Amino acid sequence: MKEQITVWDYSELILKALGKGILLNTNADKFNSMVIGWGHLGILWGKPTFHVYVRQGRYTKPQLDKAGEFTLSVPLGGIDPKIIRVCGSESGYNIDKVAKAGLELEPPRTLSTPGIRQYPLTLECKVLYAQDQELGKIPEDILRRMYPQHIPGTDPMSNKDFHTMYVGEIVDAYIIK
Repeated sequence: MKEQITVWDYSELILKALGKGILLNTNADKFNSMVIGWGHLGILWGKPTFHVYVRQGRYTKPQLDKAGEFTLSVPLGGIDPKIIRVCGSESGYNIDKVAKAGLELEPPRTLSTPGIRQYPLTLECKVLYAQDQELGKIPEDILRRMYPQHIPGTDPMSNKDFHTMYVGEIVDAYIIK
């Protein structure tokens, strides 16, 4: 069962959880989930939106480009350390995160990307727009801190590569019961 919600009634909870890590889910070649800690909840072009940022080298990027949609899964209580560890530090290129993290997938209502029962607040989002970062417009101190070039790009926790921003229109929002 899914309880329909108004996103704005849960905006503070969503943004607080984002700072600790929420899950960005894709479902193109296979279901994949990754932890994100950056994002924006708001209104763009008169539509409710959530903006996510995905590094160029992550497995999630080609999956998101191919699917054109994503779900966000937000915990209502505490975070699950196993889910955060697996989805935040291992690559979908190499493993099945559903099996390894013990994710319980919940069928979506509107799009085709499932949510996750353990993180029941679910936003279904359709990609409206995507844009790569313009490196010349990022302040130098942020470039040095957030994109250190001395870390090999093959490192699973590498943050050498830059982001693509995806603007997702929130087309459905609910809590999995």
